Amino acid sequence: MSDNGGSRKASFGQSMKAVFWAFFGVRKRSDLESDATQLNPLHVVAAALIGAAIFAGILLLVVRAVVK
Repeated sequence: MSDNGGSRKASFGQSMKAVFWAFFGVRKRSDLESDATQLNPLHVVAAALIGAAIFAGILLLVVRAVVK
């Protein structure tokens, strides 16, 4: 059983890229299907948390710049 076609081989960077595009809501169906089989769910959760923190930080910086 050395050949398991559904093995997850994607790197954390690929998970970040997938989450980045998911934030915008633009993904090809073929990319979505390949992500579902290759991405590590823990990487996706970590990437989503990092992405959300970056997004919140950018929003805070923009609000502070506008309010001053």
